[in-house]
Amino acid sequence: MNTDNTRAQMRKGLLEYCIMLLLKQRACYANDIIEQLSKTDMIVMEGTLYPLLNRLKKDGILKYEWQESKTGPPRKYYTLTPQGHQVLIQLDQSWTEISNTVNLLHDRLNDDNTL
Repeated sequence: MNTDNTRAQMRKGLLEYCIMLLLKQRACYANDIIEQLSKTDMIVMEGTLYPLLNRLKKDGILKYEWQESKTGPPRKYYTLTPQGHQVLIQLDQSWTEISNTVNLLHDRLNDDNTL
């Protein structure tokens, strides 16, 4: 089994949720999102991030505004829309269910090798 591929798919599936969690805290521009994610070992490349941000904007989950930068050209700062906050609440619930299930299975299998 190629565990690298499985890990990559797991991370890819969680990327949208992680981005929304970051944007719940504060507005961010793309490079800031990449930097924050890399601090948590969730590595994402610009070629992956920009299409995802554009899709989330198109879906009404994110919005952006241009802000001047002290060190270069203006930047797009992304934030959650009210709809995005509602979606994040739903994803939080889903994450809780999924993580509880995985932890339960993991703990049971490690405790006595039976379900």
